[in-house]
Amino acid sequence: MTDQLRRQVTLDEVAERAGVSRSAASRVINNAPHVSKAKRDAVQRAVSDLGYVPNATARALATQQVGAVVLAISSDNSQVFTDPFFAEVAVGVNSVLEETELELVLQLATSTRGQTRLEQVLRTRQADGVMLMSMHGDDPLAQIAENSDVPVVFGGCPVGFEPRYYVDADNRGGARLATEHLVAIGRTRIATITGRMDEGAGTARYKGYQDALAVAGLDASRVVYADFSEESGGRAMEQLLADHPDLDAVFVASDQMAISAMRVLKDSGRTIPGDVAVVGFNDVVLARHTEPPLSTVSQPIQSLGREMARMLLALIAGESPTPLILPTRLVRRASS
Repeated sequence: MTDQLRRQVTLDEVAERAGVSRSAASRVINNAPHVSKAKRDAVQRAVSDLGYVPNATARALATQQVGAVVLAISSDNSQVFTDPFFAEVAVGVNSVLEETELELVLQLATSTRGQTRLEQVLRTRQADGVMLMSMHGDDPLAQIAENSDVPVVFGGCPVGFEPRYYVDADNRGGARLATEHLVAIGRTRIATITGRMDEGAGTARYKGYQDALAVAGLDASRVVYADFSEESGGRAMEQLLADHPDLDAVFVASDQMAISAMRVLKDSGRTIPGDVAVVGFNDVVLARHTEPPLSTVSQPIQSLGREMARMLLALIAGESPTPLILPTRLVRRASS
């Protein structure tokens, strides 16, 4: 068979011979930056050994870059960007991306139209990469993201689904620390206000509360389910006081909800921490300025954003980073 009739070697075959991903092989062939020397050398050897010749049209398409990455919040709460947690995440993401040529685009998928727009980004590569946060257990975007050709990093793990690439905090361990603290200061009737049970952080923090009370041999039935919003925290505290007026402590799954819960406690005539000790989660700036200052579980929120951005840049560069869990710690203030 003549050389002209010989079957053309594919990019997949080059990647397999080099022992790298298809995207890494593509970046080497297109002389893209951010590829390790070892991978570049392996791909170049495979190209030489196999006699690979890039298709000119495909090469032109492969080198096209949008020049932007998306930070997307998949939520049905239109007030989500007023949450200081997401604001700090965005600051962390931007601090990494501002050192690159990539532009950061914030997208809030709160409606059907917003979800459809984000799905189009994932299906048609309208961005160089996507960071997804606040995913719900039944959110179809999770599977669409996993199967997309666009590099995707998850902020947190969706319920019942572990993505390939994600950055998360030790939510369960942090909630356990908070509840153990309440036990250690002598509280025995400890309630909790949860986050959303269709989000990974919500379920993990509830399990941490249960873990600590199980070890202490205490009742873990004083529970009201909420959704992380400030309004839901106040409503949940009212419900707890109606159902369990003898409670002497409450672990609240977010600082926003905890701040609202403290207002309800004061309005009901309870003192903090005398009658009811309160611990939140996240350690946003406002937690230091409540009256009394709020004890909380600190997670490195800006670091979460920074690590998500770094992981996404690694994926864009053709690397295969491993998932990352960031530590949490208890910050004790006057509310407990």
